[in-house]
Order: sequence, then structure tokens, then C-alpha cells
Amino acid sequence: MPAVPIVVVGSSNTDMIVKAGRIPRPGETVLGGEFAMAAGGKGANQAVAAVRAGGHVIFIGRVGRDPLGEAAIAGLAAAGVDVTHLARDAARPSGVALIVVDAAGENSIAVASGANAAVLPSDVRKASWAFASARLALLQLEVPLEAVEAAAGLAAGRGIPVILNPAPARKLPASLLRRIAILTPNETEAGLLTGVAVRDDASAARAARALRKRGPKTVIVTLGARGAFVAGSDFEGPVPGFKVTAVDTTAAGDVFNGALAVAVGEGRPLVAAVRFAHAAAALSTLRLGAQPSAPRRTDIDKFLRGRGREASHG
Repeated sequence: MPAVPIVVVGSSNTDMIVKAGRIPRPGETVLGGEFAMAAGGKGANQAVAAVRAGGHVIFIGRVGRDPLGEAAIAGLAAAGVDVTHLARDAARPSGVALIVVDAAGENSIAVASGANAAVLPSDVRKASWAFASARLALLQLEVPLEAVEAAAGLAAGRGIPVILNPAPARKLPASLLRRIAILTPNETEAGLLTGVAVRDDASAARAARALRKRGPKTVIVTLGARGAFVAGSDFEGPVPGFKVTAVDTTAAGDVFNGALAVAVGEGRPLVAAVRFAHAAAALSTLRLGAQPSAPRRTDIDKFLRGRGREASHG
């Protein structure tokens, strides 16, 4: 099957990761073990995940004119991402994320945005040609909202579906939500956007319905290892995730979104697309790091063949 053409507008960071027994409480020092540096940033993670799942990705963003930025560009290019529109910013450093991962694979993250905070609508408009051939656009919120709105406007003007992963959580204007084909908040993000505390399928359903009323055609509330609650025009209900023993959950949500974009672009039915994304996300938790953990298409397909009937709400 030909690679699905996708435009990703978003962030690129370098992740600095410490594995520790548990995440420190405020004011506490916890001695950790393993340290690693890995390429990250929600936009870049999703771009790499989409390429490995079967997409052809043009990435729009900014890095600093520094060694971390050069390494980020080289890494993305090596992964197969088109970095023609990944600009080098002479005034700001590249973005950095400090991550602590506990023994259960859960994480705590602090981000210094650097050049990501300078992604402009003009950066998006310079790459307008990319939207002409794209099958969909994939966006997140680690770059300024003005750039996200510009990308959604360009895509909508060309009839290209937009997937928005509303992370990090923040309030969103109605004008943006009306341009979204698929919105993919997690429990926290869905709660912030709607005021509904998402704790189970019933509350996830309330949040998803409330969000659909504001414009998105489909809302997928991701629920971690439990899977997702999906609300669309033809289906509403839970789609369970796959049970694995996680090593690191960092970027599992990004991998989900990247794989989802490919599956939707291939024309898969909604539930099948979500299951494909669940499989990719589950596989990503078996390795440390963000972009290094994104699985390849052959591994996703093999996982689905071997465990396609195995799902877990737990």
C-alpha cells in the first residue's frame, strides 16, 4: 500500500530521561539508575510514529541553531521524515524535556519549549504546498495556538481532515474545534475541555458527547492501558487496549496519534483504525524513550495478527 501523505505541525525536543524507583515528591530527591537521552517532542514523536506505521510525513516546526537541534534534524531525516520545513532558529535554543520514569513505566515530564514557542503562522504558510497533496493533517499543542489554527485553516480550506491531539491541556477556541475531524484528548484533557471528570466509560461518554457538540466529527478519549472511548457518527463505545508489561509509557499517546493518522488515511473503519493505533501504542511501551520506541509497520501488523482478539479494560 502506498505511504499515506501526512502533514504534521508541532514540536521537537530532546528528552533527558532518568529511570527511578518512583517519581519524586515536591522537595524530594530520589536516586535513580539508568540515564538516557532520546529524540522527543509531541510533533516529532507523532511524525516518526506515522512514518514507521506507513506514512509519508512532512514536518513543520522549529529547532535551535545548536547541537541538539542539528541532532534532531538528522534523526528525523534518518527516520524518513521530510524536514524541509523544520526551521533553525538562531535566537532560541532547541526544546528540552526532563523526564522521570518510575518502576511501573509511568512518567513525570517538564518541558523547556525553546524554539518550539516561536513556531509562527508564517512557518505554516510557507509550507502551504504540502497541504495540497496531504491526505490529512496531524496537530498538537506544544507550539503556539496561532500556528495550530493556521494549519487547521489551511487543511480545512483544502478539505483535508485534521486530527488534533489537544496536549498539553488548554482551553480551545470554538473556531478551531469546528475545523477538527478527530479530537484525541486523554482523560485529563477531556476533563479540562468539558468540566467532566473522566473516571470510567460513562464519564468518558459524557465528555466525548459534549466535545462533539462543539464541532469535532469524532472524539476519541484515550484511557491509557484501558484503551479509548470513541464517539463518532457511526459508532459510540469503548475500544479496549492491549495488555502488555510496560517499560516506559513516554510518548505512547504520540505513537497512538501517529498510527491513527496512518490508519485513517488508509481508509480503515474507525474502530479498526483505533485498534491499529492501540497496537502501536502498546508496542511503544515496551522500550525506553519516545521516538526510539515507535514501532514499525511490520511489528504492528504482526502484533495484531497474534493478539488481535486479546484486549483488556484493566
